[in-house]
Amino acid sequence: MTYQFSNRVPKSDEDPVGNILKVAGSPDVISFAGGLPAPELFPVDQLKRVTDEVYDESGRQALQYSTAIGDLQLREQIVKRMARQGVQTTTDNIMISTGSQQSIDLTAKMFINPGDTVIVEKPTYLCALDVFRSYGAHIVGVEMDDDGMRIDQLEAAVAENPNTKFIYTIPNFQNPTGRTMSAERRARMIAIADKYNIMIMEDDPYGAIRFAGDDIEPVKFYDDHERVIYLSTFSKILAPGLRLGWIVAEKSLIKKFTLMKQSADVHSDNLTQHIVAKYMAEYNIEDHINKIKQVYRKREAVMMQAIETYFPSGVNYSHPEGGLFIWVEVPGNVDTKALFDTCIKHNVAFVPGEPFYPDKVTPGTFRLNYSNMSEDQIKTGIKRLGSAIKETIGESVSGISGH
Repeated sequence: MTYQFSNRVPKSDEDPVGNILKVAGSPDVISFAGGLPAPELFPVDQLKRVTDEVYDESGRQALQYSTAIGDLQLREQIVKRMARQGVQTTTDNIMISTGSQQSIDLTAKMFINPGDTVIVEKPTYLCALDVFRSYGAHIVGVEMDDDGMRIDQLEAAVAENPNTKFIYTIPNFQNPTGRTMSAERRARMIAIADKYNIMIMEDDPYGAIRFAGDDIEPVKFYDDHERVIYLSTFSKILAPGLRLGWIVAEKSLIKKFTLMKQSADVHSDNLTQHIVAKYMAEYNIEDHINKIKQVYRKREAVMMQAIETYFPSGVNYSHPEGGLFIWVEVPGNVDTKALFDTCIKHNVAFVPGEPFYPDKVTPGTFRLNYSNMSEDQIKTGIKRLGSAIKETIGESVSGISGH
């Protein structure tokens, strides 16, 4: 049988990232490849307790069909969370999604026609790139520095692409680089969006996991004209297996999102929504987030110290103040795939940088995750990684460590 697929279906069945994670999943390999939260921090006992309460108090309701916009009690809790970030909103401005990935997909489906331009940070979240490509977007990457997307290059990209539908940004502890956009640049991004009459998709899965530096309000905070579609998730602050996220947008947009979601999955898991709403009503989720931040702070510090100790000079790396990731840039025209293969021989793994680029790839780049490994594993793994980098590039690289 020959199948007549739509243009949205990838032409190849190859899954390079999946193959990397499969190899990295060997029990002998210390893997910094996945973007996984620490499972030992999941509040299993508390979630079990509130699940029993949901079954006892509203089991039939929780197991019934629900509305696409999502459980009212959960949206009320999210209104409170957004207020903590300086964003005043209402339950009518919020829709529950099946994780941030669905939010990205629905937004792309709602705005992108084939050939429309989407402007992204370079590099950026690889699964967002896959979604944009599936709807036929023309993707334009804008370079970053330590303060996030280069705003001068952003305005030039928007001016050169009058069919731009939206800017996609991960302003806090970006995936894959761990960088955070400055408050000044957030405000300037809004000004550019206003000037050129385009939307912004703000993807903020990591913003609550800040363990150093000062909080910065979301891009949405600076939005006076309802241009920002804000996305977040419970995956990093509670547990990813819950598959719950949320969208904050102007009310008429939420009505459109609701219609789009109805055709996708009717509604997100109703039982899980009741459980999370109950959890947030009975427990202070900030206490739980603080536990996460304390652990990640220690693991990030251990990884940074190990990098400084074991990486050869000339290797650059980001210095995140939160989130899950560190971005590494090995100087010279390094074949990242060859470096990955060498690392596997040393029983350590990372995610190569290639899939995170919308266009031309910067060689010798890769992402490290520090949230999912113990401190001892981090020390051992980075030592192995340093040896593998030296083996790949030799000892002749000059320069300074870090930047």
